[in-house]
Amino acid sequence: MARVVVDVMPKPEILDPQGKAVLGALPRLGFDLVTDVRQGKRFELQVDGEITDAVLARIEEVAGTLLSNPVIEDFEVHVEEHSVAEVAQGAGR
Repeated sequence: MARVVVDVMPKPEILDPQGKAVLGALPRLGFDLVTDVRQGKRFELQVDGEITDAVLARIEEVAGTLLSNPVIEDFEVHVEEHSVAEVAQGAGR
C-alpha cells in the first residue's frame, strides 16, 4: 500500500491569522529564531496498488475539489514512504 500526501497552504497573499497567533506566541515561550509562520493542512491518503501518473492525476483532482479551496489555498501532492507518526515512533526507539 502506498501513501500519497497532500499539503494544503493558504496562498501567500491570504492573511493567516492562525499562523500569526503562533508567531506571536513563540517569543513568549522562548523561541526567538522563527520569523514567520504559515499554518496549513496535511492529508495522508492510503492508495492500493502502484502509484502511477494516472493515480497522481486523480489525487490532484481530489485535492483541488475536496481537500482545498483553490480560491485561497495552494496544494502540493507527493508520495511518501513513511507517515510523520511512523517517523516519530522510529526516532523514539
